[in-house]
Amino acid sequence: MLPDYFGDMMSNLPWGNSKILTDDEFFNRTQEISNLTNLLKSTAENNAPNILVTGIRGVGKTVLLNRIKQLMDNNYLVIYMDFSISQAYQKNNMSFKGLLDFYYQKIIEEAHTRGLNTSNLHINKFFKTNNFKLREVVVARASDISIPIPIIGTERDLEKYVDFVFKLPQYIYNHNKDKIDGIIVIIDEFQIIKELNKYLDSFLWNFRGYVTEQRNVAYVLCGSMGLQDDLISKIAGQNGAFGGRMLTININPFSKETTKNYLNQKAMELEFTQDGFERFYKCTSGIPSYINIFARQLPANLELDEDTVINAFDDNISLIVTHLINEWNRLTLKEKDIIIALIDSPLKRIDLASKLNVKSGSLSVKLNKLQNLGLIHFVNGEYDISEKLLKRWLEIEYLKKGIYPYRI
Repeated sequence: MLPDYFGDMMSNLPWGNSKILTDDEFFNRTQEISNLTNLLKSTAENNAPNILVTGIRGVGKTVLLNRIKQLMDNNYLVIYMDFSISQAYQKNNMSFKGLLDFYYQKIIEEAHTRGLNTSNLHINKFFKTNNFKLREVVVARASDISIPIPIIGTERDLEKYVDFVFKLPQYIYNHNKDKIDGIIVIIDEFQIIKELNKYLDSFLWNFRGYVTEQRNVAYVLCGSMGLQDDLISKIAGQNGAFGGRMLTININPFSKETTKNYLNQKAMELEFTQDGFERFYKCTSGIPSYINIFARQLPANLELDEDTVINAFDDNISLIVTHLINEWNRLTLKEKDIIIALIDSPLKRIDLASKLNVKSGSLSVKLNKLQNLGLIHFVNGEYDISEKLLKRWLEIEYLKKGIYPYRI
Protein backbone atom coordinates (compact mmCIF):
# COMPACT_ATOMS: atom_id res chain seq x y z
CA MET A 1 0.00 0.00 0.00
CA LEU A 2 1.03 3.64 -0.39
CA PRO A 3 2.77 5.57 2.36
CA ASP A 4 0.92 8.39 4.13
CA TYR A 5 3.16 11.03 2.61
CA PHE A 6 1.93 12.13 -0.80
CA GLY A 7 4.05 15.25 -1.21
CA ASP A 8 2.85 18.50 -2.72
CA MET A 9 0.07 18.60 -5.28
CA MET A 10 1.24 18.80 -8.88
CA SER A 11 1.02 22.54 -9.51
CA ASN A 12 1.21 22.33 -13.32
CA LEU A 13 -1.29 19.52 -13.80
CA PRO A 14 -4.87 20.64 -14.46
CA TRP A 15 -7.73 18.59 -13.10
CA GLY A 16 -9.35 16.23 -15.56
CA ASN A 17 -12.58 18.27 -15.75
CA SER A 18 -10.84 21.54 -16.69
CA LYS A 19 -12.31 22.80 -19.97
CA ILE A 20 -10.16 25.88 -20.43
CA LEU A 21 -6.41 25.70 -19.77
CA THR A 22 -3.81 28.39 -19.29
CA ASP A 23 -0.78 28.63 -21.56
CA ASP A 24 1.28 26.87 -18.89
CA GLU A 25 -1.21 24.02 -18.54
CA PHE A 26 -1.83 23.40 -22.24
CA PHE A 27 0.41 20.75 -23.78
CA ASN A 28 0.88 19.18 -27.19
CA ARG A 29 -1.81 19.18 -29.90
CA THR A 30 0.37 21.51 -32.00
CA GLN A 31 -0.50 19.72 -35.22
CA GLU A 32 -4.23 19.55 -34.49
CA ILE A 33 -4.32 23.27 -33.64
CA SER A 34 -2.42 24.16 -36.81
CA ASN A 35 -4.73 22.02 -38.95
CA LEU A 36 -7.92 23.41 -37.44
CA THR A 37 -6.93 27.08 -37.44
CA ASN A 38 -5.65 26.93 -41.02
CA LEU A 39 -8.91 25.35 -42.17
CA LEU A 40 -11.06 27.81 -40.24
CA LYS A 41 -9.19 30.87 -41.54
CA SER A 42 -10.61 30.14 -44.99
CA THR A 43 -13.90 31.43 -43.55
CA ALA A 44 -12.57 34.96 -44.15
CA GLU A 45 -12.30 34.08 -47.85
CA ASN A 46 -16.01 33.22 -48.22
CA ASN A 47 -15.13 29.52 -48.15
CA ALA A 48 -16.15 28.37 -44.68
CA PRO A 49 -15.35 24.71 -43.88
CA ASN A 50 -17.49 22.22 -41.97
CA ILE A 51 -15.50 20.00 -39.63
CA LEU A 52 -16.31 16.99 -37.46
CA VAL A 53 -13.96 16.48 -34.51
CA THR A 54 -14.15 13.01 -32.98
CA GLY A 55 -12.41 11.17 -30.17
CA ILE A 56 -13.11 9.10 -27.09
CA ARG A 57 -14.30 10.63 -23.84
CA GLY A 58 -11.59 12.49 -21.91
CA VAL A 59 -9.12 12.74 -24.80
CA GLY A 60 -9.13 16.55 -24.69
CA LYS A 61 -11.52 17.62 -27.44
CA THR A 62 -13.24 20.31 -25.36
CA VAL A 63 -9.91 21.73 -24.17
CA LEU A 64 -8.69 21.81 -27.77
CA LEU A 65 -11.79 23.59 -29.06
CA ASN A 66 -11.67 26.18 -26.30
CA ARG A 67 -8.04 26.76 -27.24
CA ILE A 68 -9.13 27.33 -30.84
CA LYS A 69 -11.71 29.83 -29.59
CA GLN A 70 -9.05 31.69 -27.61
CA LEU A 71 -6.76 31.88 -30.64
CA MET A 72 -9.42 33.04 -33.11
CA ASP A 73 -11.68 35.23 -30.96
CA ASN A 74 -10.05 38.52 -31.99
CA ASN A 75 -10.90 38.34 -35.69
CA TYR A 76 -13.95 36.07 -35.68
CA LEU A 77 -17.14 35.70 -33.73
CA VAL A 78 -16.51 32.25 -32.23
CA ILE A 79 -19.63 30.73 -30.71
CA TYR A 80 -18.99 27.77 -28.41
CA MET A 81 -21.98 25.77 -27.22
CA ASP A 82 -22.18 22.48 -25.35
CA PHE A 83 -25.36 20.56 -26.19
CA SER A 84 -25.03 18.51 -22.98
CA ILE A 85 -25.84 21.56 -20.83
CA SER A 86 -28.96 22.46 -22.79
CA GLN A 87 -32.12 22.50 -20.73
CA ALA A 88 -33.72 19.98 -23.08
CA TYR A 89 -31.00 17.42 -22.33
CA GLN A 90 -30.55 18.18 -18.64
CA LYS A 91 -34.27 17.83 -17.97
CA ASN A 92 -34.41 14.61 -19.99
CA ASN A 93 -36.82 16.23 -22.41
CA MET A 94 -34.88 16.14 -25.66
CA SER A 95 -36.65 17.70 -28.61
CA PHE A 96 -35.87 19.46 -31.87
CA LYS A 97 -37.35 22.69 -30.48
CA GLY A 98 -35.43 22.37 -27.22
CA LEU A 99 -32.11 22.24 -29.06
CA LEU A 100 -33.16 25.17 -31.26
CA ASP A 101 -33.92 27.24 -28.14
CA PHE A 102 -30.46 26.52 -26.76
CA TYR A 103 -28.78 27.16 -30.13
CA TYR A 104 -30.48 30.55 -30.44
CA GLN A 105 -29.65 31.51 -26.85
CA LYS A 106 -25.91 30.77 -27.19
CA ILE A 107 -25.61 32.68 -30.47
CA ILE A 108 -27.29 35.76 -29.01
CA GLU A 109 -25.19 35.59 -25.83
CA GLU A 110 -21.89 35.43 -27.73
CA ALA A 111 -22.88 38.17 -30.17
CA HIS A 112 -23.87 40.38 -27.24
CA THR A 113 -20.54 39.67 -25.50
CA ARG A 114 -18.71 40.85 -28.63
CA GLY A 115 -20.75 44.04 -28.71
CA LEU A 116 -22.63 43.16 -31.88
CA ASN A 117 -26.09 44.66 -32.24
CA THR A 118 -28.80 42.04 -31.61
CA SER A 119 -31.59 44.27 -30.29
CA ASN A 120 -33.90 43.79 -33.28
CA LEU A 121 -33.42 40.03 -33.42
CA HIS A 122 -35.83 39.33 -30.56
CA ILE A 123 -38.55 41.30 -32.35
CA ASN A 124 -37.80 39.58 -35.65
CA LYS A 125 -37.89 36.22 -33.94
CA PHE A 126 -41.35 36.89 -32.52
CA PHE A 127 -42.89 37.98 -35.82
CA LYS A 128 -41.05 35.59 -38.13
CA THR A 129 -41.48 32.39 -36.15
CA ASN A 130 -45.06 32.60 -34.93
CA ASN A 131 -48.42 32.16 -36.64
CA PHE A 132 -51.01 34.72 -35.64
CA LYS A 133 -54.72 33.97 -35.41
CA LEU A 134 -57.86 35.45 -33.95
CA ARG A 135 -58.34 33.81 -30.57
CA GLU A 136 -61.50 35.60 -29.46
CA VAL A 137 -63.36 38.90 -29.58
CA VAL A 138 -64.16 40.67 -26.36
CA VAL A 139 -66.57 43.58 -26.12
CA ALA A 140 -65.58 46.71 -24.26
CA ARG A 141 -68.36 49.07 -23.26
CA ALA A 142 -67.99 52.83 -22.94
CA SER A 143 -71.26 54.59 -22.05
CA ASP A 144 -73.74 53.32 -24.64
CA ILE A 145 -71.09 52.24 -27.11
CA SER A 146 -69.92 48.65 -27.52
CA ILE A 147 -66.43 48.26 -28.97
CA PRO A 148 -65.37 44.81 -30.19
CA ILE A 149 -61.70 44.14 -29.47
CA PRO A 150 -60.01 41.22 -31.23
CA ILE A 151 -57.61 39.17 -29.14
CA ILE A 152 -54.80 37.80 -31.29
CA GLY A 153 -53.15 34.55 -30.29
CA THR A 154 -49.74 33.29 -31.33
CA GLU A 155 -48.47 29.80 -31.97
CA ARG A 156 -44.85 28.87 -32.65
CA ASP A 157 -44.39 27.54 -36.17
CA LEU A 158 -41.57 25.00 -35.94
CA GLU A 159 -40.73 25.19 -39.64
CA LYS A 160 -40.41 28.99 -39.49
CA TYR A 161 -38.45 28.71 -36.24
CA VAL A 162 -35.95 26.30 -37.81
CA ASP A 163 -35.50 28.65 -40.75
CA PHE A 164 -34.95 31.69 -38.52
CA VAL A 165 -32.54 30.05 -36.07
CA PHE A 166 -30.36 28.19 -38.57
CA LYS A 167 -30.04 31.31 -40.74
CA LEU A 168 -29.13 33.48 -37.76
CA PRO A 169 -25.30 33.16 -37.88
CA GLN A 170 -25.12 34.25 -41.53
CA TYR A 171 -27.56 37.09 -40.77
CA ILE A 172 -25.34 38.32 -37.94
CA TYR A 173 -22.28 38.19 -40.17
CA ASN A 174 -24.02 40.12 -42.97
CA HIS A 175 -24.83 42.92 -40.55
CA ASN A 176 -21.40 42.98 -38.87
CA LYS A 177 -18.92 42.17 -41.65
CA ASP A 178 -17.05 45.40 -40.89
CA LYS A 179 -16.27 44.07 -37.39
CA ILE A 180 -15.55 40.36 -37.93
CA ASP A 181 -13.91 38.22 -40.62
CA GLY A 182 -16.49 35.47 -40.22
CA ILE A 183 -18.34 33.34 -37.71
CA ILE A 184 -17.25 29.99 -36.29
CA VAL A 185 -19.93 27.89 -34.60
CA ILE A 186 -18.50 25.17 -32.35
CA ILE A 187 -21.04 22.61 -31.12
CA ASP A 188 -19.58 20.35 -28.45
CA GLU A 189 -21.14 17.08 -27.26
CA PHE A 190 -22.94 16.89 -30.59
CA GLN A 191 -23.55 13.17 -30.05
CA ILE A 192 -26.37 14.26 -27.71
CA ILE A 193 -28.59 14.52 -30.79
CA LYS A 194 -28.78 10.72 -30.84
CA GLU A 195 -31.42 11.10 -28.11
CA LEU A 196 -33.70 12.74 -30.68
CA ASN A 197 -34.27 9.15 -31.80
CA LYS A 198 -36.76 9.15 -34.69
CA TYR A 199 -36.18 12.89 -35.26
CA LEU A 200 -32.40 12.47 -35.56
CA ASP A 201 -32.28 12.20 -39.34
CA SER A 202 -34.70 15.11 -39.71
CA PHE A 203 -32.50 17.30 -37.51
CA LEU A 204 -29.33 16.39 -39.41
CA TRP A 205 -30.76 16.93 -42.88
CA ASN A 206 -32.40 20.22 -41.87
CA PHE A 207 -29.17 21.39 -40.29
CA ARG A 208 -27.14 20.35 -43.32
CA GLY A 209 -29.43 22.25 -45.69
CA TYR A 210 -28.68 25.56 -43.98
CA VAL A 211 -25.04 24.93 -43.08
CA THR A 212 -23.88 24.15 -46.60
CA GLU A 213 -25.41 27.40 -47.92
CA GLN A 214 -23.53 29.70 -45.54
CA ARG A 215 -20.27 30.95 -47.02
CA ASN A 216 -19.12 33.00 -44.05
CA VAL A 217 -20.02 30.64 -41.20
CA ALA A 218 -17.81 27.66 -40.36
CA TYR A 219 -19.18 24.81 -38.29
CA VAL A 220 -17.17 22.54 -36.01
CA LEU A 221 -19.15 19.61 -34.63
CA CYS A 222 -17.54 17.67 -31.82
CA GLY A 223 -18.55 14.65 -29.80
CA SER A 224 -17.34 11.71 -27.78
CA MET A 225 -17.49 9.22 -30.61
CA GLY A 226 -15.18 6.38 -31.50
CA LEU A 227 -14.41 5.84 -35.16
CA GLN A 228 -17.00 3.04 -35.32
CA ASP A 229 -19.86 5.18 -34.00
CA ASP A 230 -22.89 5.04 -36.30
CA LEU A 231 -23.44 8.77 -35.87
CA ILE A 232 -20.22 9.51 -37.76
CA SER A 233 -21.55 7.74 -40.83
CA LYS A 234 -24.88 9.55 -40.47
CA ILE A 235 -23.03 12.87 -40.47
CA ALA A 236 -19.99 12.43 -42.68
CA GLY A 237 -20.38 9.05 -44.37
CA GLN A 238 -20.81 8.78 -48.12
CA ASN A 239 -24.58 8.52 -47.66
CA GLY A 240 -24.68 10.74 -44.58
CA ALA A 241 -26.26 14.17 -44.32
CA PHE A 242 -23.04 16.00 -45.21
CA GLY A 243 -21.57 13.32 -47.44
CA GLY A 244 -18.08 14.29 -48.59
CA ARG A 245 -18.50 17.92 -47.53
CA MET A 246 -17.61 17.30 -43.89
CA LEU A 247 -13.93 17.14 -42.95
CA THR A 248 -13.23 14.69 -40.13
CA ILE A 249 -10.41 15.10 -37.61
CA ASN A 250 -9.94 12.43 -34.94
CA ILE A 251 -8.18 13.42 -31.70
CA ASN A 252 -6.07 10.54 -30.45
CA PRO A 253 -4.87 9.84 -26.90
CA PHE A 254 -1.31 10.80 -26.01
CA SER A 255 1.30 8.36 -27.25
CA LYS A 256 3.59 6.72 -24.70
CA GLU A 257 6.40 9.12 -25.63
CA THR A 258 4.15 12.18 -25.40
CA THR A 259 2.86 11.03 -22.00
CA LYS A 260 6.41 10.64 -20.73
CA ASN A 261 7.43 14.09 -22.00
CA TYR A 262 4.27 15.60 -20.50
CA LEU A 263 4.94 14.15 -17.05
CA ASN A 264 8.62 15.13 -17.22
CA GLN A 265 7.57 18.75 -17.82
CA LYS A 266 4.46 19.03 -15.67
CA ALA A 267 5.06 16.54 -12.85
CA MET A 268 8.80 16.37 -12.33
CA GLU A 269 8.29 15.16 -8.75
CA LEU A 270 7.10 11.76 -9.99
CA GLU A 271 9.86 9.15 -10.18
CA PHE A 272 8.76 6.16 -12.24
CA THR A 273 10.68 2.96 -12.77
CA GLN A 274 10.38 1.65 -16.32
CA ASP A 275 7.74 -0.93 -15.38
CA GLY A 276 5.99 1.67 -13.20
CA PHE A 277 5.60 4.05 -16.12
CA GLU A 278 4.45 1.23 -18.41
CA ARG A 279 1.74 0.38 -15.89
CA PHE A 280 0.78 4.06 -15.50
CA TYR A 281 0.33 4.38 -19.25
CA LYS A 282 -1.69 1.17 -19.41
CA CYS A 283 -3.97 2.39 -16.60
CA THR A 284 -4.63 5.75 -18.25
CA SER A 285 -4.51 4.63 -21.92
CA GLY A 286 -2.86 7.96 -22.73
CA ILE A 287 -6.12 9.84 -22.10
CA PRO A 288 -5.14 13.31 -20.78
CA SER A 289 -7.95 13.66 -18.23
CA TYR A 290 -7.04 10.31 -16.65
CA ILE A 291 -3.33 11.13 -16.76
CA ASN A 292 -3.90 14.41 -14.91
CA ILE A 293 -6.17 13.02 -12.20
CA PHE A 294 -4.12 9.86 -11.57
CA ALA A 295 -0.77 11.67 -11.55
CA ARG A 296 -2.10 14.04 -8.89
CA GLN A 297 -2.78 11.07 -6.61
CA LEU A 298 0.73 9.61 -6.80
CA PRO A 299 3.34 10.28 -4.09
CA ALA A 300 6.09 12.71 -5.00
CA ASN A 301 9.80 11.91 -4.73
CA LEU A 302 9.22 8.21 -4.20
CA GLU A 303 10.15 5.41 -6.57
CA LEU A 304 6.99 4.35 -8.40
CA ASP A 305 7.30 0.75 -9.50
CA GLU A 306 4.57 -1.35 -11.09
CA ASP A 307 3.06 -2.62 -7.82
CA THR A 308 2.92 0.87 -6.34
CA VAL A 309 1.16 2.21 -9.41
CA ILE A 310 -1.34 -0.66 -9.47
CA ASN A 311 -2.19 -0.17 -5.80
CA ALA A 312 -2.53 3.58 -6.24
CA PHE A 313 -4.77 3.14 -9.25
CA ASP A 314 -7.14 0.73 -7.53
CA ASP A 315 -7.20 2.87 -4.37
CA ASN A 316 -8.07 6.04 -6.33
CA ILE A 317 -10.19 4.69 -9.16
CA SER A 318 -13.40 6.22 -7.76
CA LEU A 319 -11.82 9.66 -8.04
CA ILE A 320 -10.37 9.00 -11.48
CA VAL A 321 -13.69 7.85 -12.96
CA THR A 322 -16.02 10.27 -11.15
CA HIS A 323 -17.72 11.26 -14.41
CA LEU A 324 -18.39 7.60 -15.23
CA ILE A 325 -19.79 6.95 -11.76
CA ASN A 326 -22.14 9.90 -12.24
CA GLU A 327 -23.23 8.37 -15.54
CA TRP A 328 -23.70 5.00 -13.80
CA ASN A 329 -25.91 6.57 -11.13
CA ARG A 330 -28.29 7.90 -13.80
CA LEU A 331 -28.87 4.46 -15.32
CA THR A 332 -31.90 2.33 -14.52
CA LEU A 333 -31.46 -0.99 -12.73
CA LYS A 334 -32.05 -2.89 -15.98
CA GLU A 335 -29.41 -0.83 -17.78
CA LYS A 336 -26.95 -1.56 -14.98
CA ASP A 337 -27.81 -5.27 -15.27
CA ILE A 338 -26.81 -5.18 -18.94
CA ILE A 339 -23.39 -3.68 -18.19
CA ILE A 340 -22.76 -6.09 -15.32
CA ALA A 341 -23.70 -9.01 -17.58
CA LEU A 342 -20.95 -7.92 -20.00
CA ILE A 343 -18.16 -7.71 -17.42
CA ASP A 344 -16.89 -11.26 -17.92
CA SER A 345 -16.96 -11.22 -21.73
CA PRO A 346 -18.68 -9.68 -24.78
CA LEU A 347 -22.02 -11.27 -25.66
CA LYS A 348 -24.30 -11.62 -28.63
CA ARG A 349 -27.70 -10.10 -28.08
CA ILE A 350 -29.46 -13.45 -27.82
CA ASP A 351 -26.93 -14.66 -25.23
CA LEU A 352 -27.22 -11.40 -23.30
CA ALA A 353 -31.00 -11.77 -23.19
CA SER A 354 -30.65 -15.37 -22.01
CA LYS A 355 -28.24 -14.34 -19.26
CA LEU A 356 -30.68 -11.67 -18.08
CA ASN A 357 -33.67 -14.01 -18.50
CA VAL A 358 -35.55 -11.56 -20.73
CA LYS A 359 -36.76 -11.51 -24.34
CA SER A 360 -34.23 -10.27 -26.85
CA GLY A 361 -36.62 -7.64 -28.24
CA SER A 362 -37.06 -6.02 -24.84
CA LEU A 363 -33.39 -4.96 -24.83
CA SER A 364 -33.53 -2.72 -27.91
CA VAL A 365 -34.20 0.63 -26.24
CA LYS A 366 -31.79 0.00 -23.38
CA LEU A 367 -28.97 -1.16 -25.65
CA ASN A 368 -29.42 1.88 -27.89
CA LYS A 369 -29.29 4.19 -24.90
CA LEU A 370 -26.12 2.60 -23.51
CA GLN A 371 -24.49 2.87 -26.93
CA ASN A 372 -25.57 6.52 -27.23
CA LEU A 373 -23.91 7.18 -23.86
CA GLY A 374 -20.72 5.52 -25.09
CA LEU A 375 -20.75 2.95 -22.29
CA ILE A 376 -21.04 -0.09 -24.54
CA HIS A 377 -20.39 -0.73 -28.23
CA PHE A 378 -21.37 -3.33 -30.80
CA VAL A 379 -18.42 -4.95 -32.55
CA ASN A 380 -18.30 -8.13 -34.64
CA GLY A 381 -21.84 -9.09 -33.69
CA GLU A 382 -21.28 -8.75 -29.93
CA TYR A 383 -21.92 -6.13 -27.27
CA ASP A 384 -19.01 -5.14 -25.05
CA ILE A 385 -18.21 -2.53 -22.42
CA SER A 386 -16.41 0.33 -24.16
CA GLU A 387 -15.43 2.19 -20.98
CA LYS A 388 -12.79 -0.13 -19.53
CA LEU A 389 -12.27 2.01 -16.43
CA LEU A 390 -15.95 1.70 -15.60
CA LYS A 391 -15.53 -2.05 -15.88
CA ARG A 392 -12.51 -1.99 -13.58
CA TRP A 393 -14.33 0.16 -11.02
CA LEU A 394 -17.23 -2.30 -10.96
CA GLU A 395 -14.85 -5.23 -10.49
CA ILE A 396 -13.08 -3.51 -7.58
CA GLU A 397 -16.37 -2.60 -5.92
CA TYR A 398 -17.47 -6.22 -6.19
CA LEU A 399 -14.20 -7.48 -4.69
CA LYS A 400 -14.53 -5.06 -1.78
CA LYS A 401 -18.21 -5.56 -0.98
CA GLY A 402 -19.27 -8.83 -2.60
CA ILE A 403 -22.01 -7.03 -4.54
CA TYR A 404 -22.11 -4.65 -7.48
CA PRO A 405 -22.85 -0.99 -6.62
CA TYR A 406 -26.42 -0.62 -7.86
CA ARG A 407 -26.89 2.25 -5.45
CA ILE A 408 -24.16 4.57 -4.23
